[in-house]
Amino acid sequence: MKKILDIYNEAKGPVFSFEFFPPKTEEGEQKLYETVEELSAVSPGYITVTYGAGGSTRDKTIRLTSDLANKFKLSAAAHFTCVGGDKDQIREILQEIESVGIRNLMALRGDPPKGEGVFQKTPGGFGNASELISFIKKEGFDFCIGGACYPEKHPEAPDLDEDVDMLKKKVDSGADYLVTQLFFMNEKFESFLSLVRQKGISVPVIPGIMPITSFSQIERFRSMAACEFPPEFLVDLEQVKENPAEFYKRSVRFSVRQCRELLDNGAQGIHLYTLNQSHASYDIVKQLQSIYS
Repeated sequence: MKKILDIYNEAKGPVFSFEFFPPKTEEGEQKLYETVEELSAVSPGYITVTYGAGGSTRDKTIRLTSDLANKFKLSAAAHFTCVGGDKDQIREILQEIESVGIRNLMALRGDPPKGEGVFQKTPGGFGNASELISFIKKEGFDFCIGGACYPEKHPEAPDLDEDVDMLKKKVDSGADYLVTQLFFMNEKFESFLSLVRQKGISVPVIPGIMPITSFSQIERFRSMAACEFPPEFLVDLEQVKENPAEFYKRSVRFSVRQCRELLDNGAQGIHLYTLNQSHASYDIVKQLQSIYS
């Protein structure tokens, strides 16, 4: 399993990667394996597997990351948070991750458990991703570490400038590359990236893209990620929200155009949030590969 930073550094063209989440049921898990098999046909640079709120899927995340990587011969990153664990517990989990051959982590503060609206630092644990990353490095673990970033600022940050200052601490603590929260307006990303570089952050910053497969997702993404949408895109989709085939066509067309602009402006890759579905992500990457191969 290759380290993700090496994948970016050695790539001759754009790196396409996919994010999945641990399903709750055996049926969902079987569907996930089918989805990864379908998407492996486009030779992704790597895949990632998320970590449930409050660490609720920890064991499943580790198992799935290792199993999917081995079964489909893919590099993979396990999401890892500092929710619900003190230093000793976190050290033990990191040793377990290392023992199954996982070499990449997406290190996050994490969301509080369901029912708890505010993040609470575990006694003896960590209060943010920077502290967690610093601990991983100081303990001598040899992981390639990714970090999250927010082109439209973290919901808890007072403003974007302060948010990027915190991001600088995360990178200085040892984050090797960054992946953004989903966004739909490239000008937001370009303004964010300009500020990131001005602050002296030089690691790869990879755009995170979410294909829209139903009109109802728009409000959910707005509330979940506090992201804006191009007005003309919303009008375009609303016209065909009762026509699934045409909706899909227009949505994929928008995503391909968005990704092309990002790649043409220097992005080293695209990270697709799949929601454990293959069709849209497959079609987007296939079209992009036909352009950039």
